[in-house]
Amino acid sequence: MNRFVIVSGLVAALVLSACNADLASTTGDVLGAAEEATATTGNGKKDAQVSAAGDVFKAATVSDSELRAYSRQMIAARDKQAPVAKAGDKYATRLARLTRKHAREDGLKLNFKVYLTKDVNAFATPDGSIRVYSGLMDLMTDDELLSILGHEIGHVKNGHSLQKMRTAYLASAGAKLASAQGKLSAQVLSELGESFVNAQFSQSMESDADTYGIAFLKRNKYKLPAAESAMRKLADLDGTAAGGSNSLFSSHPGSGQRADKIHELISE
Repeated sequence: MNRFVIVSGLVAALVLSACNADLASTTGDVLGAAEEATATTGNGKKDAQVSAAGDVFKAATVSDSELRAYSRQMIAARDKQAPVAKAGDKYATRLARLTRKHAREDGLKLNFKVYLTKDVNAFATPDGSIRVYSGLMDLMTDDELLSILGHEIGHVKNGHSLQKMRTAYLASAGAKLASAQGKLSAQVLSELGESFVNAQFSQSMESDADTYGIAFLKRNKYKLPAAESAMRKLADLDGTAAGGSNSLFSSHPGSGQRADKIHELISE
């Protein structure tokens, strides 16, 4: 039997066991990337196939600590590329005021920055880096923004961001993601960042993060109705040009149904 088939079969099994069923939907893309990377001719074809399959295998078996390390590299590179609000900027000042007491939230070490872009979005990486877009800050009140921050912290605390990182990493396996020193090239870091930010969480993950966000508000004695009003605002943008395909709009059911569920939770 072809060695590539054997290794690819093993990798597929590892991917499905390592990732959430929803996030594992990129498995076909992973193996497809490996096949594309092995599109060689002549006597070296089989060796190239085995080499590419080995890259996929390495990606599928990467440890959580390695993923967090790659996450730190990824966000550092993304911060260099993105228009980050500097100290003294009105957005940076506002976010610093809101997050001052949350750098060590619920056993996590967190850091917060603003990206100066009109997109309505926010994301959190598994190393605890939370990035908020100025377009989102323009839309939300302080209380509503705190509810969204609680939601993003929930993705980190519940391990969702780590699973999302693994999926993004797997999708880049065919491009020989890591060097022997464990460093990622600038190009791969950029591709990894885009893949991570645009990846979707599952419905259950979003629901769990919504629940965590409400617990965050309760724990810190913040205003609970803000969680619902924030989601209603997102629902109004859902499917519009402002909403686009950003991660805040990527779950099913949509923001409107999630707002209804949040209303039930805060009414209990």
